[in-house]
Amino acid sequence: MRPPTSILIASAFAVLSTAACAQPHHGQSGHGQSGHGAPAAAAGGQAVDLQGDPRGFVDNRHIRGFYALSVETLGKGTKGVDIAAYEQKSYAYFRAFGAERGPSPEAMQDHLKLIPRQVVKIVEEDPHVLDSFETFTEALIGPR
Repeated sequence: MRPPTSILIASAFAVLSTAACAQPHHGQSGHGQSGHGAPAAAAGGQAVDLQGDPRGFVDNRHIRGFYALSVETLGKGTKGVDIAAYEQKSYAYFRAFGAERGPSPEAMQDHLKLIPRQVVKIVEEDPHVLDSFETFTEALIGPR
């Protein structure tokens, strides 16, 4: 039995946000917090949540661009959509996201490469995920 598509995407974003927390980037505060509000690793081997709320992490111009592309491409349905073109346009957003927040553009694209086709499946199942950025990100990473 395969997990639901939204679970697969949520897992990708969870790993992505955790990996990006480990990388220095412009949003890092230097006060025991990562760039998106998650606590930094505690001394003495204590387990802490490095991920924090992934919504803050994905609420940026590149993921909003990916959302706008998704609405433009899939907003009238998925039949007849050039999925390969949608995928390539998505990769441009993922590379820009990786350049700004991740280890590298190439690593980010590789990490998120399955998401465009998964979004197509999600939209096939529930077109209302494109109604707002919040419903879109909820479909990607799960409810608050």
